[in-house]
Amino acid sequence: MRDFVQKLVEQFNTEANRDRVSVVQYSRDAEANFYLNSYTTKGEILNSVRALRHRGGRPLNTGAALQYVRDNVFTASAGSRRQEGVPQILILLSGGRSSDNVDVPASALKESGISIFGIGTRNSSREVQRIANDPTYAQSINEFSDLPSVQQQFISSLNNVLGEVKPMTPTGPGKTDSHTSLEDSRPSPSLQSVPCRLDACTRLQTLISDAEDVVFLLDGSDGTRSSFPAMRDFVERLVERLNVSENRDRVSVVQYSRDPEAHFYLNTYSRKEDVLDTVRGLRHKGGRPLNTGAALQYARDSVFTASSGSRRVEGVPQLLILLSGGKSFDNVDTPASSLKELGVLIFAIGTRNSDSRELQGISHAPRYALSVSDFADLPSVQQQLFNNIDTVFVEGTSIPTTTIGKKKPNRLPLLPLGFYVCSDAQRRDVVFLLDGSDATRNGFPAMKEFVQRMVDRLDIAEDRDRVSVVQYSRDAEVHFYLNTYTTKEDILDGVRSLRHKGGRPLYTGAGLQYVRDNVFTASSGSRRLEGVPQILVLLSGGRSSDNVDAAASSLKELGVLTFGIGSRGSDSRELQRISYDPNYALTVSDFSELPNVQEQLLASVKAVAIPVTPTLPTATAEYTTPRKDVVFLLDGSDGTRNSFPAMRDFVQRVVEQFDIEANKDRVSVVQYSRDAEVHFYLNSHTTKGEILNSLRALRHRGGRPLNTGAALQYVRDNVFTASSGSRRLEGVPQILILLSGGRSSDNVDAAASSLKELGVFTLGIGSRASDSRELQRISTDPSYALSVTDFSELTNVQAQLLASVQAVAVPVTPTSPTGMCMAELYES
Repeated sequence: MRDFVQKLVEQFNTEANRDRVSVVQYSRDAEANFYLNSYTTKGEILNSVRALRHRGGRPLNTGAALQYVRDNVFTASAGSRRQEGVPQILILLSGGRSSDNVDVPASALKESGISIFGIGTRNSSREVQRIANDPTYAQSINEFSDLPSVQQQFISSLNNVLGEVKPMTPTGPGKTDSHTSLEDSRPSPSLQSVPCRLDACTRLQTLISDAEDVVFLLDGSDGTRSSFPAMRDFVERLVERLNVSENRDRVSVVQYSRDPEAHFYLNTYSRKEDVLDTVRGLRHKGGRPLNTGAALQYARDSVFTASSGSRRVEGVPQLLILLSGGKSFDNVDTPASSLKELGVLIFAIGTRNSDSRELQGISHAPRYALSVSDFADLPSVQQQLFNNIDTVFVEGTSIPTTTIGKKKPNRLPLLPLGFYVCSDAQRRDVVFLLDGSDATRNGFPAMKEFVQRMVDRLDIAEDRDRVSVVQYSRDAEVHFYLNTYTTKEDILDGVRSLRHKGGRPLYTGAGLQYVRDNVFTASSGSRRLEGVPQILVLLSGGRSSDNVDAAASSLKELGVLTFGIGSRGSDSRELQRISYDPNYALTVSDFSELPNVQEQLLASVKAVAIPVTPTLPTATAEYTTPRKDVVFLLDGSDGTRNSFPAMRDFVQRVVEQFDIEANKDRVSVVQYSRDAEVHFYLNSHTTKGEILNSLRALRHRGGRPLNTGAALQYVRDNVFTASSGSRRLEGVPQILILLSGGRSSDNVDAAASSLKELGVFTLGIGSRASDSRELQRISTDPSYALSVTDFSELTNVQAQLLASVQAVAVPVTPTSPTGMCMAELYES
């Protein structure tokens, strides 16, 4: 492997302003041997490569390594010139199957514009193909001693692709943009006020879109050979109902079995006749096994993209219609979640051979999963599918209602952000995130005065506007939360008493992540789950030393509207990436000039922009008796074999304290190691006796490695759902109690964040073998992560756990937002 890298480097033109090289080695963790800006001559690079020593270690966490290079190597501080338009290339050599998930970090790299090439051995070749930008970018050999046999072919492939790579738009001074993007062509934001009458808000649902991007994903495996003509006819009939043209409906068809294959993309055809001709000419692909997960990921990464004709960033609804005739051979949960996070509405149709629960998990909501005995029966569900697509129930991620097969009225003008405004909306949660690093010492008084003037103009009260202030440099520090003060005077006093924190470096990415995880939460006073707009105002006086993209994206996915204000020392492109829309990034020469942009910002904030994709308010009838849905997630790996009886006894004792009835407390138990397995769901048992009997019958399942991240994702997608008995949409507290006896082999952060976004309250309990910091990250709050030396000591923390659970399960009276379009939309 080392020799192969040397020979590749020999082919490069290594100078400070030409080719740059970095080498990272990984096993359990990743380690950079040198960065892109460490060396400027070929001799220095070759000397370092020759000096490389094998690091050893296990397990092999390729996913974590991919994330590491994205966050720590492909950055300006590490020498990356991505923002100057220089092509970014990653060459992966992997000799085994990863113990953690590779799909999410691989997608993140691709979204960042990084071209991934891979070489795998017989143990890793299929995984490497998934990681690479395209399967043709991945090569396979029996073992790494065979690398010389593919070296020339690899270099030719690399050169061919580099010849096709269009450099990203340079952002340096004096450089001009040679093309106009969708972003460039969109109007600057002028927040439009939509009167909050029921008819106007209903129009938001019915008039916003006269276009859809529709992708058909067809099972072409051996199992559907005889029924493929019926699938093809079904697609044809659906396309007949669409209004196909470049500026109206667009269609793509992908067929898959072992691998996916796009027959045509969203921008391949602009006439209905061309689409229909191609559909009629479709031939069954054949092959096995059926990898639905890989196909979903392919659709996300290769079809729902601007280059393939997707108009997602223009606010056009994205629809995926899946026809699957069997159970998937690979995991579908992660790619399905990834599509949903992207805003894609998924409708799935299966046959008697399909896994109905799998299809329900894939679909945007379980009710969108339809079933027929055989695909020859597809006409019987055609109208039902039309009705589902036409209504598009707002559930978690609201997409504008589409009207397939109906005459569409003129659409309301789309805001650049996909945000609409209620002129009489009366509540906002506003968080100020202030750069308190050494570089802003002189400008901090002006920043403080700016916040004061903003607060002065807000309507502060517990049931109106709420404000929080966070200051950051290397670390973030909350001065007060959204629920700390309920009067304007108290907030202003708090702002006046602010002192510059100081410190370096400036970690804006960590600051953004901190406010997401610790401030925009119900326990800190956020009313996001009630539909109250969430607004973040960032004042940053310099370029961040860490990566901001992941945290900024995470805030956007949460529905937070971020405004960035910078000074001459800031990175304007960075602020544009952080802001919800690039046009919402403002700049002043110096923070003393903040009054110049105050009215512009205040007008936007006071207009109360309501996102088209908020989390639903859960408006239901009041109840006075506390209720809770409690899920126990138990580590059943090889490492807990001896202590499993103690874990089981602990769960029994905790359940004894609950009030188990169908309309009171509900309990589910899931055990996991490599995979997760449900012992019973929230709606499986309705009496305490039944639950206790099931608990007594629990047997340790064994297995390795310990994939806690996958298990967390599993309970989110399969247990905290209405079909499994969850009453989340009724406002019932959702509680997850995790008992983990070791460090996870996969990444836990994405799944843990996903549970928090869903409103699940997570408590983690670990033993001496656990990673305490990992448990703190998983838990809703670090203080809710408990630890014992051994699980035989669980009784020591039982009272503390029960107190936390009971504190969460307080009587809830969900209220619909008042005076807001969102409430009326929900009622409509």
